[in-house]
Amino acid sequence: MIEEQAVIVEIKGERALLEIERSQPCGICGATRGCGISIWGRFFSQRSNKFLAANQLNAKVGDRVIVGVEEGALFSSAVISYVAPLLLLMAGASVGSSFAATTSASDLYAALGGVAGLFSGLLLVKLYSAGKQLSGRYAPVMLRRATAEPIPI
Repeated sequence: MIEEQAVIVEIKGERALLEIERSQPCGICGATRGCGISIWGRFFSQRSNKFLAANQLNAKVGDRVIVGVEEGALFSSAVISYVAPLLLLMAGASVGSSFAATTSASDLYAALGGVAGLFSGLLLVKLYSAGKQLSGRYAPVMLRRATAEPIPI
């Protein structure tokens, strides 16, 4: 199981909203919580890495906890997220170039096929990630408290 320290930022019923707290500061911006680079945060529509987990420890806002995710779930997610779009991009480029009537148009058809393959791969990743949220295998789990003292939020 892969473990990481997180801080509880909000309690929502029986679930807690957690934010990963890096032990090492980010090499680019120096932040240990959230995204300190506003352009990247805006580009990816995500300023921090907050997520929900069942509050099995009855932790309070500001408590530090250790959360874990199955290694196999992380590996399969990484393979789908990176390999599928790449393979579909290459397959789309190959299929696209085979439709070209002349060799001079081959590059254009390959580029169009590659873009279509890439977007197909990204759609596959989106569908996969929507489906995996329903699976308990991919859900982060609060394992234990990290420290006794809460931190101010």
